[in-house]
Order: sequence, then C-alpha cells, then structure tokens
Amino acid sequence: MKLHWVVRFLFGPVPVYFSALAILIVLTNAQYFGLVGVGVAPRAAKLASSTPVVSVMKYCDIFRGEWVPDPEAPYYTHKTCHMIQEHQNCLKYGRPDLGFLKWRWRPSGCELPRFDPLQFLQFARGKSLAFVGDSLARNHMQSLLCLLSQVAYPKDVSANPTDQNKVYHYRAYNFTISMFWSPFLVRAREPDHDGPAHTGHWSLYLDEPDDKWVSQMPRFDYVLVSAANWFSRPSLFYEKRRLVGCSFCSRQYGVPDLTLYYSQRRAWRVALRAINDLERLRARVVVRMLSPMSHFENGTWDHGGDCRRTQPLRANETTMEGRDLRFYTAQMEEFRAAEKAARDKGRRLMLMDATAAMLMRPDGHPSRYGHWPNEKVQLYNDCIHWCLPGPIDIWNDMLFQMLLA
Repeated sequence: MKLHWVVRFLFGPVPVYFSALAILIVLTNAQYFGLVGVGVAPRAAKLASSTPVVSVMKYCDIFRGEWVPDPEAPYYTHKTCHMIQEHQNCLKYGRPDLGFLKWRWRPSGCELPRFDPLQFLQFARGKSLAFVGDSLARNHMQSLLCLLSQVAYPKDVSANPTDQNKVYHYRAYNFTISMFWSPFLVRAREPDHDGPAHTGHWSLYLDEPDDKWVSQMPRFDYVLVSAANWFSRPSLFYEKRRLVGCSFCSRQYGVPDLTLYYSQRRAWRVALRAINDLERLRARVVVRMLSPMSHFENGTWDHGGDCRRTQPLRANETTMEGRDLRFYTAQMEEFRAAEKAARDKGRRLMLMDATAAMLMRPDGHPSRYGHWPNEKVQLYNDCIHWCLPGPIDIWNDMLFQMLLA
C-alpha cells in the first residue's frame, strides 16, 4: 500500500505536469539560463564570484597595451541581450565579418581581468552609477547592461520610456544605472531647424553647466562623464547670456568664428568646475577621454567616408592627430586642472584614458550595419559609435578596475 502511494506521488499526473511545465519554462527562457546563444562563450557557468576582487591598477597602467586574440569572445549577442541600440546592432543587421569580436585588450604590464558580471553586481549592491554625456555614453551604458545580462536583467523605471534619460534598477541587488543625456555638458538649446546633415546652429551657454545632471550628482555613488563629437555641430556661443562667438557660422551673426575647439574646452572647464563646486558630492567621478572621430576613410562622414576594416591595428600603426589630438589635449589639460582642485578639497577625480586603445579599432564600428540594406533611411556610415558586442566592451573591464582601485 505504501509503495502504491510512493509510485503515484512520483509518477502521477500532477508531478508529471509540473515537471513538464518546469522543462518548458527553462527551454523557452534558455538565453537567460545561459543554455543557448550561438557563438557566445558559456561565461555565466564559470563566474569567479568567490575570487577576491582586487584592482590591477595598483601596479599596472591598464590604458597602454595591444589587442590580442580572444577565442572565447563574445560573451553576449543580440540574441541574448535585447538592450542594444538599433544603430549599433551590427550582428542583427548582417555584418558578415565576425573576426572583429575575437579580440581583447592586454595592457603592457599585466593582464586586464575580464569583466565578471556577478562580481560587479555583488560589488555594486546598494549603490548607484550615472552615465553623463551623449550617444557614446549610452553606447557604453548599453554595453554594461548587456554584459550584466549574463546574470540579471534590470527593470526600466525611467520617468519617460521614450526619453533619452534612462533609469534601470536591479532589484535583487538594489543597484541603479542612470543615463543623463547632456551631449555638451553645459546648457544647450536645439536649433529651430535642423536636418540629417545637422546644419542648424545649437545655442551653447558656455558658462552655465547643464543643471539637469549637475543637480543630481549628489545622489550617486559613481558618475562617469564624457563628451566630444557633438562639439562638431554648428553652434552659437553665449557667455553671460551674450552671443560672443560661433562655430561653422557665417558673418550674419556679427561675431567671430571661435571654432569648435573653443566650445569643447570651455564646456569641459565649466562642467568639471561644477562638479568640484558641489558641496555634498559623495560620488567617485570618472572622466572618460574621447572616443576617436577619425576612423572615416575615403571621405568625410557626410561625403561617403566609411570604416570597412576587419582587424585591429597595432599601437605602432596609429597616430593621434587632427581634431582627435586637439580635443584630447584640451580635455586632458582641463582634467588635470580640475583634478588638482579636487585633490585640494580631499576629493578624487579619475581618468579613463581609453583613447589609445580605441584608436586601434577602426574595425569595430557599425559602418552601414545599423539598418537593413533595403531600408529607406537617410543615414551616413557610422564610424563613431561601436558595435555591440564589440571593442567598447573593454570600457567596462576598465571601469570595474577603476571602481575597485
């Protein structure tokens, strides 16, 4: 009699039903359990969550090195992460060469630990991280979200789901990631009339930091600030509410063309000063140096320029020059001045100098693989943003090391 009830308990219709249901749930959500994903390394199965987390930055410059082969990459794809901006979704839109995914960054004096999403989430438990900047800041944030998707997905708790400003919350870790859209870092007003070539003039108030993000900084534990390529847009410059100059402008405004280099330097100076002037700032602030704007070949961005390389360059095959060099130099000088001012206040500004590494990766951009070939859209070849997955993922390897340091 007892045996009869044991058999019914183990093999009756109710346990069989629930067993089948459990199997169905696992199979239909396989990507979240790390069971599928063509070409994706089974990373989640071997996360080193019990390994002590120590930054290699204590003895190594992680920003100087070379790209070396990485047969295990990538660690996610568009099929396992649904948080990729369409225009950077190169695999979805048919990029045929996938060799650009099989590289990792190796600093000259050490091995850069691969990003461990479980360790990161455990480290970030109860904390908050803000990205401030333009579409490359969003590109960086989405790389982080996709790397973390090996372990957990956040809930989008943004005030307006269609807005450029975003808030994502990982409930199990009480960890929040926010995005503040501020491509110039200072207060800016959009042109009344613009177009695909962005010929309308922005109004930039170069002595007024953008309060939309500055006022929110005291709420965060970590803040990553970046800005560069939007300064290339035609702009009118205001100081003390007076028009004092412009870039890419004609004589109709009656002010000198001070060039984009004036606005870029001024904006960084004002933004970093605003951070240092915050009295209740508890955040560790990381300033990311510019991402290269010079990877267009055989033409400028609006005259047929493209980026069709399929492999990284070596360090001795690249040289920073032109606009990249002038932007880099100005940003570095403004950072050093702000770093000293912060140190005098007992604070710490950190620099993510990823520019040299990214100069070697002209192969990592979407080019024309940000939409379907027959899609009727007016887009230029994209040699500014980065494919996801792609070289930009090392920014999070670097970021985690910096937060640990």
